Amino acid sequence: MLPARPGILVVEDEASIAETLVYALQTEGFAPTWKSTGRDALEFLKQPDSGVVLVVLDVGLPDMSGFDVCRELQRTAAVPVIFLTARSGEVDKIVGLELGADDYMAKPFSPRELTARVRAVLRRSKGNGGAATAPAPATPVRDSGRRPQVSTWVHDDAKCRISYHGQALDLTRNEYRLLAALLASPGRVFNRDQLMTAAWDDPGAALDRTVDAHVKMVRAKLREIAPDADPIVTHRGLGYSLREDE
Repeated sequence: MLPARPGILVVEDEASIAETLVYALQTEGFAPTWKSTGRDALEFLKQPDSGVVLVVLDVGLPDMSGFDVCRELQRTAAVPVIFLTARSGEVDKIVGLELGADDYMAKPFSPRELTARVRAVLRRSKGNGGAATAPAPATPVRDSGRRPQVSTWVHDDAKCRISYHGQALDLTRNEYRLLAALLASPGRVFNRDQLMTAAWDDPGAALDRTVDAHVKMVRAKLREIAPDADPIVTHRGLGYSLREDE
């Protein structure tokens, strides 16, 4: 069940659109806050009592790109994001999804449709942006249940944190989920549909190319730590797996 009047941050520079969204969200029982610039939004989200459980984020802001706001947001707050954009092309959609957006709407759109999507995203994330609800100690990932890989991987489920060779990885929401799925079953080959289901709240919104792009970005981050290692194996025509000997 959603909390009473969940806080929604609307980041939109066009006043007429923002006022319509704020009214629609208030009517549907949400507590919206409007910010017209990316920097104001990020400052607001730094407040411990902001109460924000979801961000409705316009891509075309006057001071910075909504994509840049999303990147910065993921470093500081684990809340779902719905992108708004005047451009509905596939390139924009792919970029938005690769950044970990939970949904994506092109203008013009119905405020009623947006509030319905807000509710759907919050139901999927249980209204807390996917944040951990209970502390748990970090545990080593096990190689198919046989031996602990303490020196290579450590996966802290509660904090949604994965460490590689003793260094915590800076992962987006979907990068984390994708890598966690691979870590759970070393050696198993996951096809793209399985990885979409594991990493995306709405697998139908993801594309094969989006999965490939995420794997590429995860590999780049792993290479920054261990340049000579390549723990993710590509199985052409099949999918991806994690090396069992890592």
